[in-house]
Amino acid sequence: MRESIRAWTESIETFLLDVIFEQRRGYVAGLVRAILYSLSKIFQVAVKTRRFLYNVRIMRDSTLGVQVIAIGNLTVGGTGKTPVVEKFARELKDQGRTVAILSRGYRSKPPPFRKRLVNKLLFQEDSTPPRVVSDGKSLLLDSEAAGDEPYMLASNLKDVVVLVDKDRVKSGRYAIEKFGCDTLLLDDGFQYWKLRGRRQDIVLIDRQQPFGNERLLPRGTLREPPSHLARATTIFITKSDGKTEELRKRIAELNPTAGIIECIHHPLYFEDVFTGQRCGLELIKDRKVASFSGIAQPESFEHSLTALGGNLVYSKRFADHHRFSQQEVLNAINRSKKRQAELIITTQKDAVRFPKIDRRDLPIYFVRVEIKILSGAKDFQDCVRKICFR
Repeated sequence: MRESIRAWTESIETFLLDVIFEQRRGYVAGLVRAILYSLSKIFQVAVKTRRFLYNVRIMRDSTLGVQVIAIGNLTVGGTGKTPVVEKFARELKDQGRTVAILSRGYRSKPPPFRKRLVNKLLFQEDSTPPRVVSDGKSLLLDSEAAGDEPYMLASNLKDVVVLVDKDRVKSGRYAIEKFGCDTLLLDDGFQYWKLRGRRQDIVLIDRQQPFGNERLLPRGTLREPPSHLARATTIFITKSDGKTEELRKRIAELNPTAGIIECIHHPLYFEDVFTGQRCGLELIKDRKVASFSGIAQPESFEHSLTALGGNLVYSKRFADHHRFSQQEVLNAINRSKKRQAELIITTQKDAVRFPKIDRRDLPIYFVRVEIKILSGAKDFQDCVRKICFR
């Protein structure tokens, strides 16, 4: 039942994305676009009203007395946020901060429905403690319970606390009281205005699709109007190719004071999904490879494989955050073999959702990446220095 609901949800999501980016034509698609446009106008009013209510203090934010860094984006998905969160957490930890990453755990396993219903009916605050993905010593949850990104961050950052809860004021308080944290990183937190205090707002902009199709949800992929970029203290241009003059000019018009950092997702090595064996980047050079992914922008990932010298003979794409079944992996192996692929490559974010399989006709590796700063390194160090009060 759960699998069929997930499959139906993903098919609707794929259809809507095709409609939003006008890859579907015809009467039905046009009608859906008209409906989405009307809804986006309502959404715009809701966003501006909510912001106004926070500004005039009708809706109250909370201060926990520690440093808060919100890392997020104006658009939905695909900016490469997780490696940036990891870079900040690692740098702050190296500077002596006690860091906790607070995530809402997108598509993680929610609390029991009965408990959530009772809390809503009785207007009670959820007293359930946040889920502890990592206590800074051990990995305590799997990817299904934690969510893809929190699990991946906890796997890569062994000495950083990672908590999951929709209420990040609650999880922030928990991080301070239980783990003595003095720095809270809000993963996907630019729109989370409930937690303020000493706060830095870091916004990521994808060079390839800076503001999506320039329309708000649900007609487009913008969560807020581009003018709201003015709140950012630092802006990362991700997936940069160095040709960003026009984008920088647009950013400067929206926010003339923010530091701008350009970066790329730099591949480090390949790691076998099942055995953990690591290989250098020369692994795929001049070899036939297949790609397998369930991410927001698979084209960027596939291009990175060809850039490393791989000959991409087959690619299988799923909806973002898709949880793979054993049969789907086996089908991908069979089709890759038919195209004479020598190995299958996936992303680390996808690898955490892989099921165990008995048949391994082809080796399956994920590519481990990190953020590499191309320009604005001084702005990054200044940003870290401000956080650390140095």
